[in-house]
Amino acid sequence: MKNGFLGYDTSLMLDVVVVALAAVVPALLFSLYQVKFKQNYTLHRNIQLGLAVVLLIAVAAFEVYMQIIHGGWENIVNKVPEAPRRTAEQMASIQKVLWIHLVFAISTPLLWAITIVLALKRIPKPPAPCEHSNLHKKLGWLSVVDITLTSVTGLWFYFAAFIA
Repeated sequence: MKNGFLGYDTSLMLDVVVVALAAVVPALLFSLYQVKFKQNYTLHRNIQLGLAVVLLIAVAAFEVYMQIIHGGWENIVNKVPEAPRRTAEQMASIQKVLWIHLVFAISTPLLWAITIVLALKRIPKPPAPCEHSNLHKKLGWLSVVDITLTSVTGLWFYFAAFIA
């Protein structure tokens, strides 16, 4: 498939990542609901691990697709060099949005990895409240804010580059 499936002239992987970005926040909220109100620590752990694996695979595939197959996002935005969709000024503006997105997109997996690794090491099996719980809550909320900002800024980039 040459184009994306969301109805815009993008690429398959761009649309896959946009759907993943849109789905991750509700999945996180469900996971937080399970741990905070239902005390279902095992389901919370499993959702978090599942999200981490799925997002890691999706982002790795996305980067390979974008950088190796297409040679960068600019080549998808302006597929036909003789008739570019965006001017140089517009591309510079879109690049600024991308840089903002990358701040969160780079910090999120690092923060999430720290949160998950410490939890797997310090939280008992099966999961239950423990001495690590307070730090885990803080790291978890930072991770939630970071992934939410990754999602919002990623959707903002998609909009700026392909819809607006």
